[in-house]
Amino acid sequence: MELAFSIIQLIVCLALVVIVILQSGKSSGLSGAIGGGSGETFLSKNKAKTLDARLARMTKWVAAVFMVLTLVLVFITK
Repeated sequence: MELAFSIIQLIVCLALVVIVILQSGKSSGLSGAIGGGSGETFLSKNKAKTLDARLARMTKWVAAVFMVLTLVLVFITK
């Protein structure tokens, strides 16, 4: 039982890392000033915002699952 929860927690942990890495930064900083962003259209900006919103929502849920699994593992091992 403990091994199964540990494997599930490892998978959730890796998913959380991937989701966080896929999110874009809140400010583009110096690279945004140099690049200019002339290649972006109105539609591509809206797609990025919806993807970022979806990733942010996924981050909250996956983090909650990670916390619950951590608590379950603590109680199982005692």
